[in-house]
Amino acid sequence: MNPEITSPVFKKDEMGMDYLPVYEAETEPTAQEGVQISPEKQQLIGIKTTKVQKQNLTREIRTVGKIAYDPDLYVAQEEFLQALKMEEASGVDSASEAKKEAAAIRNAAGQKLLLMGMDKTQIQKLAWERKPQSNLYLAEDQKTIWAYLSVYEYDMGLIKTGLPVEITATAFPGQVFTGKIAAISPVLDPTTRSVQARTEIGNPGGKLKPGMFVNARTIIALGKRLAVPEEAVVNTGERSVVFLAAPDGYFQSRDVNLGNKANGYYEVLSGLKEGDVVVSSGNFFVDSESRLKSVNK
Repeated sequence: MNPEITSPVFKKDEMGMDYLPVYEAETEPTAQEGVQISPEKQQLIGIKTTKVQKQNLTREIRTVGKIAYDPDLYVAQEEFLQALKMEEASGVDSASEAKKEAAAIRNAAGQKLLLMGMDKTQIQKLAWERKPQSNLYLAEDQKTIWAYLSVYEYDMGLIKTGLPVEITATAFPGQVFTGKIAAISPVLDPTTRSVQARTEIGNPGGKLKPGMFVNARTIIALGKRLAVPEEAVVNTGERSVVFLAAPDGYFQSRDVNLGNKANGYYEVLSGLKEGDVVVSSGNFFVDSESRLKSVNK
C-alpha cells in the first residue's frame, strides 16, 4: 500500500508477502465521456441548449367521426325496455322461473347495449326515462344529436367520459358545435386500431344530419410534467436519445423514456432530471460527431 514503492515486475516485501499490483492507468482520472466540440464549431453549426424543467402540458387530440345514424341501437334500446317491462310484469317472487327468465332476457339486452357503445350510467338513465333515443336516427326538433368519433389506440389512455368536444362540419364552415364524450366503446376495432366514442353534441336548428362526416377535437390538460423540447430528441427507431451539455464543451448521449407529446414538448418519464441542460438545436450534428469519434477509436 506504499505508493513510493514501484516495480515493473511482481515483487515481494521484506516479509515475503506479495505486493498488490496497482497499474498506473487505474490511478489516473478517467477522461471526460462524450464528444468535445469547440465553441467556434458550436457557433458555426448552430448548437443551442436549454434546461430541462417542468411545463404545464396540454394535449390536443384531433379525429374524425360521423353523426349517428344508428337505428340498430334504437331497436336494441326498445328491446331492453320491453325486457324490463316483462321482468316487472313477472311478479315480485325472484325465485320463480318466470322472474328468472325475464331477468336473464333483460340482462342479455343490457349486455348488448354495452357492446354497442352505451355505458352503465346511460343504460340506467334509459331504464329510468323509459324512452329510447330517437336522435340516433332523427335530427328534426332535437336539441342534441349523437356523434360517433374514432379514438385511436395511442390516444385511448387520455380519452375519458365527460371531456368537452368541438365538432365542425364542411356544410357549415366557421361554425363550431360543442358537446361532451358520454361513453366509450369497450371493444377495439382490430382493423382501424380504434374505439368508438359516443359524443352528445348540441344541435341548434337541427343542422347536423344523421350520416354527416365531421371533424372533432378535444383539449386535455396533462398538468405540470417534466418535459424536454421535441427538437431535442433524436429518435433512432429503437431508442429516444438526447444530448446532455457537460462542462468544457463536452456532449454526452443519454437514453430517455418519453411519455405524451404536447405543446412542442415530450413528457420525460425517466433518463433526465430537472435542471439538466440538453441540446435543443444542432443535435444531429452532435450525433454525427459522436459517431465519428466512436469509429475512430
